[in-house]
Amino acid sequence: MKYDTLVLGAGMVGVSCALHLQSRGRSVALLDRRAPGLETSYGNAGIIQREAIEPYPLPRGLGFLLSALGNQRIDVRYHAGAVLRLIGPLWSYFLNSGGSRYRSVSREYETLIAHSLETHADLMQAARAESLVAGQGYLTLFRSASELRDCFRNADQRARAGVQHVKLSGDDVAREEPGLEGRFAGAVRWTDPVAIRSPGDLVQAYARLFNERGGTVHLGDAMTLRRTDDGGWQVDTAQGPSLRADRVVVALGPWTLELTRRFGYTVPLIPKRGYHRHYVPLPGRPLHSTVIDGDHGFVVAPMKDGLRLTTGAELAWPQAPRTPGQVAAAERVARQAFPLGEPVEAEPWMGTRPCLPDMKPVFGPVPAVDRLWCAFGHGHQGFTLGPITGELLAAMMTGEAPRVAVEPFSPARFNQTGALKTQRI
Repeated sequence: MKYDTLVLGAGMVGVSCALHLQSRGRSVALLDRRAPGLETSYGNAGIIQREAIEPYPLPRGLGFLLSALGNQRIDVRYHAGAVLRLIGPLWSYFLNSGGSRYRSVSREYETLIAHSLETHADLMQAARAESLVAGQGYLTLFRSASELRDCFRNADQRARAGVQHVKLSGDDVAREEPGLEGRFAGAVRWTDPVAIRSPGDLVQAYARLFNERGGTVHLGDAMTLRRTDDGGWQVDTAQGPSLRADRVVVALGPWTLELTRRFGYTVPLIPKRGYHRHYVPLPGRPLHSTVIDGDHGFVVAPMKDGLRLTTGAELAWPQAPRTPGQVAAAERVARQAFPLGEPVEAEPWMGTRPCLPDMKPVFGPVPAVDRLWCAFGHGHQGFTLGPITGELLAAMMTGEAPRVAVEPFSPARFNQTGALKTQRI
């Protein structure tokens, strides 16, 4: 079973890489330990975030840092052991989260976000998946007037880069979302993003398109990857036969480094875990739009399986025991405003986002390892950026000129110890 390329990882990024390589005439096999779209790509808030032209920085304000020490915030929590092991990457993340460094990172990041809607739209049309679109836009909601003013200022800055929005007063919010309870200062409606009613189903629709076009999807253990005598690659499948290919793309999200470090490549990955749970909507109180609670950092989204409550970030290793306090705290606050009925699942879902201290994804050829490529580290935006990442990576692998400068996202920006080679000033 010989192919031009193996793609390891069947989340949004891996499936998108496989589709774009396939569209350029390459024979591609896609392999994961589970069916497509069942890991991190399944569990997000389901928004294609065209407005997210700036990556999520690490808050630098003294008030945030002091409040985070108690580990009781709803938006960010942590395991102390993980933080101690991540001191170096977190310090780099802190330095990159402000001033000229952050402005430079944001300019580079925006070049990817700018193509998120069109690249998804092309795949959705080809996959006949438009029915998964729940609506256009979403709300960022505030109880605090000062926080709302800050968001208005940020929205005006983004508008200069072409991001569309509408400012809403508290009365506007009450008219648009009468199912919410309580009084709010107002909200920003971001009008460009697209909300998806089941992000895992969208990944599966793209994987079916890959199948329909002649690709093959296999279950197997990516960690069995090894060199062949001719310098290519081989990996075992759960069904028995091995897959062989000239080149391999590792798109395993937070598990990527578990594989690539065996071949001498590592980076300072920061794992951010997230939780979600679905709730039966309360009758007579519809929620029309996805809503980000700007004061507390959780999301409530109308989805196929109910109202999905999605938490912020938890700094913890993927394999560490679950700590349900964050999602429980978010639920307590959410029930005061949102129409949440009984939970659908017995316990919350949990997944891990792969984040990097310079807040940019990694895709391209792995340094000093012939025919090994990677695509990972998209942080909070793997769902949004999967298709454009796949397009750019496929262009590089087939000798085309990428339409976006790809050097800022190169795996080679890290040295042999995994540290960033340079820091912006």
